[in-house]
Amino acid sequence: MKQTRRLSIGGEPVLCHTVDTLIVGSGAASLNAALQLYDRGRTDIAIVTDRWGGGTSNNAGSDKQTYYKLSLAGEHPDSPLDMARDLFSGGGMHGDIALCEAVNSVAAFFNLVGLGVPFPHDRYGVYAGYKTDHDPRRRATSAGPLTSHMMFEALGAAVRRRGIPIFDRHQVFSLLTEGEGEQKRVIGALALDTSRLEPGDLGLAVFGASDIVLGTGGPAGIYRTSVYPESQLGSTGMALAAGATAHNLTESQFGLASIKFRWNLSGSYQQVIPRYISTGEAGSGPREFLNPFFPDMTTLAGAIFRKGYQWPFDPRKVRNFGSSLIDVLVYRESVVLGRRVFLDFTRNPSGEGGIGAFSLDALDGEARSYLEKSGALFGAPIHRLEKMNRPAVDLYRDHGIDLAAEPLEIAVCAQHNNGGLRADIWWESNLRGLFPVGEVNGTHGVYRPGGSALNSGQVGGLRAALRIVARGGIPMEERRFVALATGPVRAWRESARRMLNGAGKGRRALEHELDVLRGRMTACASPVRRIEDVRAETDAAWRQVRDLEARAAGLDIEDLPFAFRCRDLCLTHALYLEAIREYLERGGRSRGSYLVPDPAGEPPCPGLGEEWRFKTASPGDFTEKRILEMGLDEKGIPRSTWMKIRPVPEVDSWFENVWREYREGRIFPEEDRDGE
Repeated sequence: MKQTRRLSIGGEPVLCHTVDTLIVGSGAASLNAALQLYDRGRTDIAIVTDRWGGGTSNNAGSDKQTYYKLSLAGEHPDSPLDMARDLFSGGGMHGDIALCEAVNSVAAFFNLVGLGVPFPHDRYGVYAGYKTDHDPRRRATSAGPLTSHMMFEALGAAVRRRGIPIFDRHQVFSLLTEGEGEQKRVIGALALDTSRLEPGDLGLAVFGASDIVLGTGGPAGIYRTSVYPESQLGSTGMALAAGATAHNLTESQFGLASIKFRWNLSGSYQQVIPRYISTGEAGSGPREFLNPFFPDMTTLAGAIFRKGYQWPFDPRKVRNFGSSLIDVLVYRESVVLGRRVFLDFTRNPSGEGGIGAFSLDALDGEARSYLEKSGALFGAPIHRLEKMNRPAVDLYRDHGIDLAAEPLEIAVCAQHNNGGLRADIWWESNLRGLFPVGEVNGTHGVYRPGGSALNSGQVGGLRAALRIVARGGIPMEERRFVALATGPVRAWRESARRMLNGAGKGRRALEHELDVLRGRMTACASPVRRIEDVRAETDAAWRQVRDLEARAAGLDIEDLPFAFRCRDLCLTHALYLEAIREYLERGGRSRGSYLVPDPAGEPPCPGLGEEWRFKTASPGDFTEKRILEMGLDEKGIPRSTWMKIRPVPEVDSWFENVWREYREGRIFPEEDRDGE
């Protein structure tokens, strides 16, 4: 590090750390960015994180957590351009970003292999693949239920070996900037050192940096019904407050997950065909609530089976008794009717309601063939699961849940933010010097293949590092930095002291406010979105943003980090709702992972009321040809812009031309060469 010293900022001493590049967050995307920077000679860097290992990468998984990349096996040919077109065809994704993610997927994958992530290969070194959701090829691979955890472990160990400084227990809550408009850039960040929250400087730490890699994950904390790790909250709001533009905030992904222990229930958890039941709040009146909406047991069992590899809720897979009809019925049972929903692995589905008894011999061809090839065409769901995927059973047992003895409570949960901060092909935001990587970067579009987010995070870290190294640091003279930081530091101190010194309910009030905003998101920004609810709740969200600080008065000093996190989440959820309102008012229809009721549409299935009619989006719709960008102007007023989607570029791959442009540095933006 260049230096750590106490500076007088705003008339009071503050601990200030200066580096060339600051990496915020300790997930897999951030750690890869740090390694790529260090190994390319940008060694004056530091990682700052509120909790080492607390993010989604280290704490999330599924039955067979997927990493999506270019196919490296089999007789069917693949190419970066084919993969880019498949990513692009999911909608809401710029073609040049899709090409970057495809082309760089192999480099990112083999970097992980080299670090020791145990992706399986055969005796010849062939990395076999399988199909995942929204994937037309066999590009998926997996190191098991904890693939991203293994990535975190390998990347983290490599960071430790290089001696890259890590500021743990530091919660970054504000970005420092200079300039205006298109010339606005980041120059540093403010953080709370939660290990030294005490009167005086209140734990404030100031970081000065030429570039900032932001890898704080998606804003998981804005949802009540969520499968995100509880430690994953997000900090998108501070980037929005600093002037960063977001896009695709309408596009979150939802799916069935357990709620006592947060875990995705995809893959073999569904392919063994468990029994779906619901009960009253206290466990009374159990019933197999899916049965009345399916014509026979073969159709129901097939839908449950396909829920395994069609796990995310998708309105296109609702009609004709598709797998996503199950999500609609679980949502109706839990959110609308207020009942608790469970998966029961101890018994096969019954013929309750007259749809016919369950029989392995009566399964449709796909389900029967899969179970037969897996050696699991026998017994109850738990027996089939133990045969096909014993680690999936052990995982729950390790968390105090015995699937062989008790039902598993579930819900349709928020699982991933496909939208986020906008960035270019080098993963640089409209705020110069700010590089959002991982889930905080909204590159994923409307439909993404399962596992593409892990690839995107690794590619983003690589691309950001290449850009930062090529540009070189832009050191700032200390006196100028102090002058620019004085206003934000003073404003922070005043806000913190108002919350500490005021009379109020303190943390209890904040916990209530957080519960309110999470309930708001679950009610109207979840898998079912009704325009009248969104309009009312968006206005309520902005009122909450304005009033939050006053309601937080009376805090204890140790509650300051929680207060600033709540403020971040509050602003974030208001922008998300603003984007959803804009989308719906533009005539946006059901797509991605949400259903928009439409009286002029068709019902999902016989038996559901008129209020469930819907239409899916069509390629010719206004909203399908553009990406919605959202941000705040200089006065904090939300602004929206609909940008035309950029196609997959036609690439000149003639070697002599590529070599010449590379030698001359012409692969980077023109404005940077003009400034050299």
